[in-house]
Amino acid sequence: MIANQKGGIGKSTTALQLSAGLVAKKYSVLIIDADPQGNLSHTMRADPNAGGIFEALNGEQIERLIQRTEHGDILASSPQLTGADKKFADYGSEYLLSKALKSIKEKYQYIIIDTPPQLGILTINTLIAANDLIIPLTADLYALMGLSQLLDTVERVQEHGNPNLRIAGLLLTRYSHRAILSRDLKESIETKAREMGTKLYNTIIREGIAIREAQTNRQNIFEYEPKSNASVDYMDFVNEYLKGNKS
Repeated sequence: MIANQKGGIGKSTTALQLSAGLVAKKYSVLIIDADPQGNLSHTMRADPNAGGIFEALNGEQIERLIQRTEHGDILASSPQLTGADKKFADYGSEYLLSKALKSIKEKYQYIIIDTPPQLGILTINTLIAANDLIIPLTADLYALMGLSQLLDTVERVQEHGNPNLRIAGLLLTRYSHRAILSRDLKESIETKAREMGTKLYNTIIREGIAIREAQTNRQNIFEYEPKSNASVDYMDFVNEYLKGNKS
């Protein structure tokens, strides 16, 4: 899963490019868009009226809710997710996604989950359902400060709901090598990663306009501009992630 409790750090973008990179390598992949903003669902041209994760959490059969788009399989977002904290407030609601996925998780080699930028029942559900957590972040002070809050949440989930959850790594996004502040903070983030018992990925996603243009065209970066810095960087990240899973 891809998570960070700070917005604007490339969370949904990373989920999309990771999924697209894995599909390009012939892995079977399902994307779950658990973010009420629905950016991934929009980019993948999912039908907004066909149901998705909200209905799955509400007990509907998940197989019927998965959409097969030209960009891959997706369990789409819904505006109804904005009311998830009130709708799914009963005891045990934090396990709804994990239970819903039981019938299909063997059909996919990877399930990539995009999460909301704030803590709530949706994020807790995704943390309990996940094996790996990838944390994208930018090299700025606020992003670094937000890591401690996210780590507290992860540790509570590991202790009380999902002991198998691991932080696979931190991924620097929207990075500018020319910014002195970014270089200084990169070292601080590496230190923080070690304190969290994880790593900062060697791959760094460089800032560039191609990502925004690809989003406008509702394409992943590999389709839109395969020779761009972002395309090269994200494929390097996919390879690094896969290598880490085999080690």
